[in-house]
Amino acid sequence: MLAHDLISETVPSLRTSDTGTQALNLMETYKVSHLPVVNNEEFLGLISDSDIYDHENTDDPIGNHNLSLVTPFVFAGQHIYEVIELLDRLQISVVPVLNRQKHYLGVITARDLVQAFAKMATVHKSGTILVLEMNIHDYSLSQIAQIVESNNTKILSMYVSANDDTTKINITLKLDSTDAAAVIQTFERYNYTISGRFLSEENEKITLFDRYQSLLNYLNM
Repeated sequence: MLAHDLISETVPSLRTSDTGTQALNLMETYKVSHLPVVNNEEFLGLISDSDIYDHENTDDPIGNHNLSLVTPFVFAGQHIYEVIELLDRLQISVVPVLNRQKHYLGVITARDLVQAFAKMATVHKSGTILVLEMNIHDYSLSQIAQIVESNNTKILSMYVSANDDTTKINITLKLDSTDAAAVIQTFERYNYTISGRFLSEENEKITLFDRYQSLLNYLNM
């Protein structure tokens, strides 16, 4: 999934002639704390609510405000992982998207990213989530896939998270079966450590989808 697929259809840009008060009202409306400042197709930078509050007069034009951020952006063809990395590193609420001519195309919001990542992680599909813990040197994607598929089960999604303090990593698997007993037994037979197992029982009340909806509600506060 690429940046141009994630652009919001609703969040507007600001002009330098717009006032700080107008910008704050738009931020409140769209539940963001940053908005892009654009002159025709030229992206000038992001302005934050803090930038506006730090200015003496919120009724001044945006062009008179100082921008605390440089001009963070991604190109339309960059991957969703690169968008997430920039948003997380700079702690911004929107990520501007430009084409290769550096013309402004739109922004991606944190909510857009959550929804897109949910699709990639197949959170809407029923199944089992397994978390494997191992040394990074023992990691073998081919063996993990072979173990799962040998039990007539498919991997719907998978991601790797590193532990900063050790050489251990966690492998999170989303499987297409709600009964992963045979898969678990095979992993244990191969001496894999299973540190987490979720959504495997029919009476599980708190689903991953519920948590996803809760996150969306939080972002919309």
